Amino acid sequence: MTTSHDVNDRARDRQARRRYRRTIIVTATVTAALAINLVIHALGRAAGGTFRFTASGQVAEVDALTVAGFTVLPLLLGMTAAAVLSRRWRWVVPAALVIGPLLALGTIVVMTVPADFDATSKLTLALCHVALVPITIVGLLTIRRLSHQPSDAGALSVREGSQSPRSQGDN
Repeated sequence: MTTSHDVNDRARDRQARRRYRRTIIVTATVTAALAINLVIHALGRAAGGTFRFTASGQVAEVDALTVAGFTVLPLLLGMTAAAVLSRRWRWVVPAALVIGPLLALGTIVVMTVPADFDATSKLTLALCHVALVPITIVGLLTIRRLSHQPSDAGALSVREGSQSPRSQGDN
């Protein structure tokens, strides 16, 4: 015989697994973006890109560490915010599906185009930004699918023929 204590424990376990899955989704999304952008950067170097530009009258260079930082930090912050906030508000993922790609593409215009990179470096860095778009979309859609799974709250009140408030309207 299943007790309400057993049902509550199982529901808490499912909720904990969902939180863990969100962490995995964010980590996988950021890791994939990092790997792809480092490969793009390496290919740009192999194609002759110097990744040097002038900033405040001095020559600066975008190296692999810079690419990693500019890939990981914003994506990690955005994906984490979406994963956490989407648990409470359903509109967060649809908003992030617009905002994330716009930021990735918009920063090409703000950061890459105005800099005095050689053509290969400029194209390579623009491709790094473009690569973030599908990766971000896949990560966010995965979070949305997780968010739209049936709630565990109904399982807490359904026992011995009683119905949850959510299921009462379905009759």
